[in-house]
Amino acid sequence: MSDDRGARSAGRPRSAEKDTAILRAALELLASHGYTRMSLNQVASAACVSKSTIHLRWKTKADLVTAALEAARMVSAQPLTGDVRSDLVAILDDFATTVQQVRGMAMIGTCLAEEAHTPELLALLRERTVLPRRAMLRDVLEQARERGEIVADADLETVVSALLGPFYADYMAGRGGWPGWAENAVDLVLAALRPPS
Repeated sequence: MSDDRGARSAGRPRSAEKDTAILRAALELLASHGYTRMSLNQVASAACVSKSTIHLRWKTKADLVTAALEAARMVSAQPLTGDVRSDLVAILDDFATTVQQVRGMAMIGTCLAEEAHTPELLALLRERTVLPRRAMLRDVLEQARERGEIVADADLETVVSALLGPFYADYMAGRGGWPGWAENAVDLVLAALRPPS
């Protein structure tokens, strides 16, 4: 988010209740209408605020929607435990739940289709949701490597992609959301990363 918002808010403090209502309305409209068909006017109406109130907080629809997705990230996830398998599964399950709740695959398709015309949308999605989620998975793997539970020379960025990849591949194959996909993905990856006995 831009730094000029702090300057604009020098008068009356921003209302946390309005912020929450706007972000919630944006997520609900994203899920029901999709990114392309939702509008800031609809968000303003659903949140019972003016459109100018939204623009005081977020510059564009892309800014608002990705901020709402950022706020939703890991809201329902269980606290990390220090057990590499449990923690990886929890992060992947929360990722899948969030994607399904907001029709996230359609959103990803829109981001890719609009990249040439609205590069801000994909850039903000990466910055606020994709990269932080990858960082969480990488942190869990780094801690496991420090404990000697996975091989020391593992390329963790590739490992993170291997953990997330099955969700997208299964969705494209018509198998999206089947129970146990996260456990299977984690077990396959960890089996390949175990240090030699």
